[in-house]
Amino acid sequence: MKKLVALAMSLTMAFSLVACGNSDASANAGTDTTATSAAATTTEAAQQTAPAEKQDVTLRIWGAEEDQTMLQGMIDSFKEHYADYANFDIQLGTESESTAKDTVLADIEAAADVYAFASDQLIDLVNAGALQSVDEMDAALEAYAGKSVADVKSANAPGSVDAATKDGTLYAFPMSADNGYFLYYNSTLVTPEDAQSWDTLLAAADKAGKKVGMTLASGWYNASFFYGAGFTTALNDDGSTAMDWNGTSADGVTGVQVVQAMLNITGNSAFLPIADGDVSNQIASGDLCAVVSGTWDATAAQTAFGDGYAATKLPTYTCGDKQIQQGSVAGFKLVGVNKYSANAGWATLLADWITNEDNQAVRFAEREIGPSNINVAGSEEVSSNTAIAALSEQSAYGVVQIVGGKYWDPAATFGEKVAQGQLKADDEAGIQAALDELVEGVSVPAE
Repeated sequence: MKKLVALAMSLTMAFSLVACGNSDASANAGTDTTATSAAATTTEAAQQTAPAEKQDVTLRIWGAEEDQTMLQGMIDSFKEHYADYANFDIQLGTESESTAKDTVLADIEAAADVYAFASDQLIDLVNAGALQSVDEMDAALEAYAGKSVADVKSANAPGSVDAATKDGTLYAFPMSADNGYFLYYNSTLVTPEDAQSWDTLLAAADKAGKKVGMTLASGWYNASFFYGAGFTTALNDDGSTAMDWNGTSADGVTGVQVVQAMLNITGNSAFLPIADGDVSNQIASGDLCAVVSGTWDATAAQTAFGDGYAATKLPTYTCGDKQIQQGSVAGFKLVGVNKYSANAGWATLLADWITNEDNQAVRFAEREIGPSNINVAGSEEVSSNTAIAALSEQSAYGVVQIVGGKYWDPAATFGEKVAQGQLKADDEAGIQAALDELVEGVSVPAE
């Protein structure tokens, strides 16, 4: 059983922040209680008193490739802020938030002490024992950062806190609230009215000799059509995904009708299916007049569209005799602490530091990353930002996607079939069979 972090201080002992790795439960049980009590009674003194002898603290942190320079600046300011308490050796490594779960779960003990990840990975990481409870670190936060876990929660948007929580326990620090998508468009070629529906958007693109791009070979993106029509996904107790896409939604729309609508879009010569991860390159190609993406592509879209740079919610799509507002996935980026960290206390403080109000403001200023911090989100700089405003508009139609680990491959395969026209809009039986196959594939229990 892993020890809780403890802050211990007395007039005769140096001030220290310690957290031990896995060890025998019987040996640790008494220590946990004593250490936690000591931390609770010495918070005020800890905030005001530097240690007689500094600790040597080694940490590893992973972050996205495009964030490396920014993260190094945050690490440097963290080391400076806590310079009176420890000698730090903090190593920064590269790991995308989208692939963090797979890398961490390959060898949890060898993973970084602190790592960022997309919110839809939280359940699998918690179930695997790869995340330290933030709630258990309340004493460390109060003693060193002058804040409680309750303060962390109240500082961030409720949705981001919910996304970082499982069974009532907070397991990560909210970092951003912009992990969703919307429509970028070139307003010199596409009018705001054109951008309101897929029909008019594709017609405008065709007239301009351009394309409208979207990734479909991804369960993160292609689910948007189904969510908009009232379909759902959920997580079963065995780790499989509960999916109703092969039936009829609460809105009275069939899954077959949704796929037919998608095929009518992909079959248009002005539509460009984009491989997952290749959106930035396609924007830069100059072939697009509109594209579905998120805030991470704001700079690329601004550069490509120039004075015509604009963004709005996703379009509606024609489904039978209805216009259905395309939904989306409302996601968040989080920062967690490895439960096996030998310095879990300091790792927690570092995770808090790189996600605090000041550094969320830095993220927005340098990378236009939408903040989960309420104060930063309410600033004039954020609220007047084109991409963030579009994300906010689309958020009314977004859902938090909760799926099992076996969801992604079948969903990607299904999306590829739609993107490449392997299904035919007039073949209802073939579409139904493909949906049944999809539902069967995502229903596989987690290993």
